[in-house]
Amino acid sequence: MKMRLNSINQFNIRMFKLLLILFLVSGDFLFASSIIMPENKFLKDVELIPYKLKLEGDSIRFTVKGSIPIESILTPKNPKVSLKFRAEQNQLDLGEIELKRNVANYEYEKKFALKFESWMAGASLEVSFFQGKKEGSQAQEMQILAKGVIAPQLMVKLGEVYPDEPIPLVGLFITTGSRVKEIARKEEFALMFDPGDSEYKSSIANQETLKRIDAFLEANPEVQEIKITGIQSPEVSEGKNSTLGMTRAQSVKKALGPRVNSIPEASLKMDSRWNDWFDLRLLLRDYKGISTNRKDELYAILMNQETYLEQSERLKKVPGFSQVAQDLFPKLRVAKVEITAKPRAGLNMQQSMKLKEALSNTNGKNELSFGEWSLAAEATQSLEEKAAIYSKMTELFRSPLPYNNMAVVRIRQAQRTLDQGSKEVLWEEALRLLVQAYRIEPTPHSLHNQGQILAFQGDFWGAYKKLSDASAMTLNPDFLQHNEALRGALDILRGDYKLATLRFEYSFTDPKDFFNKGLAYFMIGDYANATMAFEESVVQDREFGYGYYGLAMIAAIGGQSEVALIHLKKAISANRQLAERSYQDPLFEELRKSQEFFTEIAVD
Repeated sequence: MKMRLNSINQFNIRMFKLLLILFLVSGDFLFASSIIMPENKFLKDVELIPYKLKLEGDSIRFTVKGSIPIESILTPKNPKVSLKFRAEQNQLDLGEIELKRNVANYEYEKKFALKFESWMAGASLEVSFFQGKKEGSQAQEMQILAKGVIAPQLMVKLGEVYPDEPIPLVGLFITTGSRVKEIARKEEFALMFDPGDSEYKSSIANQETLKRIDAFLEANPEVQEIKITGIQSPEVSEGKNSTLGMTRAQSVKKALGPRVNSIPEASLKMDSRWNDWFDLRLLLRDYKGISTNRKDELYAILMNQETYLEQSERLKKVPGFSQVAQDLFPKLRVAKVEITAKPRAGLNMQQSMKLKEALSNTNGKNELSFGEWSLAAEATQSLEEKAAIYSKMTELFRSPLPYNNMAVVRIRQAQRTLDQGSKEVLWEEALRLLVQAYRIEPTPHSLHNQGQILAFQGDFWGAYKKLSDASAMTLNPDFLQHNEALRGALDILRGDYKLATLRFEYSFTDPKDFFNKGLAYFMIGDYANATMAFEESVVQDREFGYGYYGLAMIAAIGGQSEVALIHLKKAISANRQLAERSYQDPLFEELRKSQEFFTEIAVD
């Protein structure tokens, strides 16, 4: 019966995809027809400047200009040109454009600045031509000047929850310091190999690396994932065997022995890279052996989307590259070990019994210290259990910690409800708790969390002020990393893209932060740094999807249709929510005119 249901579901999915393609193709044809047919006589000279609408700050700014030949118009017919923004459920009438009569024609030109509203993202800007004195008469000609608004900045990730995406961690707990376990640690180690060899050797350097791995695992014994990636250097001595990287990864897996044998198979990932410049780009960041200009020249080649061999030939022609190869290529004869793990936390059996008793007591009896209460709350993964513990702590201790942390619980509970009214109630409770926490003792955490809630509520300026005040209160790099990441996201929404790039100078591990960083660079036209940030987002989580979408945007800007399609397909395969955006995004307007777009994107 289960197999029969699966077969039916698969059939339904295939039918849905087929209908989706037919709908999109027909819709694209109709849209094209609305622009091309019938041939306009009076609107043929209309021009939109810029030719695609673009969101700048909170506004859309554009100019409509053109001319109407006078010999084509009977003088009594009273010519009029009007403009409107139209979507399926909304419409904004922009009124008539004044016509200036000359000897041979009517000329018109008008500038517009519209306050952006969300429905405009997929709306059409339409110009209509009327003649005749009768009010309300039907337009004689109509032309679509633009469809959609280029607004990649609206993709910025603030921590909202979307379908098909993991629930992001938002809000910052105040920890006791004994167990800072809010975020899993991720660290990368490199084990070296001899040229062209895949046999692991216990060299002094590799022994030191294993010691560092052991120290990391001792401090963070709750392993979530280990990823081993074998790398093959471009050196001639490495040979042309594409399997060298994977055999190196297997060799390191064997050398790690019990360090990896005890983790679930699903948590151990093996990979390799060959004929790929990604790792060289990472090494170039901190390399001081060449000038900044030469480094930029190398980056431009490494990111130009040519084939590996074509890039290799270009690199050899750059002065100083031989020194780069001599210094950095040996560092690519490695297998990288990336470990994601958390410290162990929690109470012992006796402490747990005392906690249970204290939670059930109403007489205020308590045998646990403040630190033990905090540790118990930090250790549990259940938001309900955290709420119970922090609520009790507010009765027992005068400290900002339980109020702040209770507020974080409410913020995260709000993420898990679909009802907007319930979200608002939880946010308001969280804000009250944070105000109380700040009264007891001012902390940057309370300000950050207020800023996060205000950002969710759309009060971006209020959120920004809270985050700015929070940054001024501490030099803690872990706190600043998270606070500045959210601050940078708000900079993007405010249109201050250059400033936003400065917020992302920390060592992030969250793919959304790398994506936001890429957006900031994309918006100022720095496509080299944008590419690197989007690639980092992909490396951190290929299932996130947005990193691929960013790479597709850059490819589309550069006119690389095939590359854009490849990245778009990966983005939509990882996250189906990105499909709808790709069907509307003006950046991919040229792509949507090709049959390949629908065959590659609409079907897995």
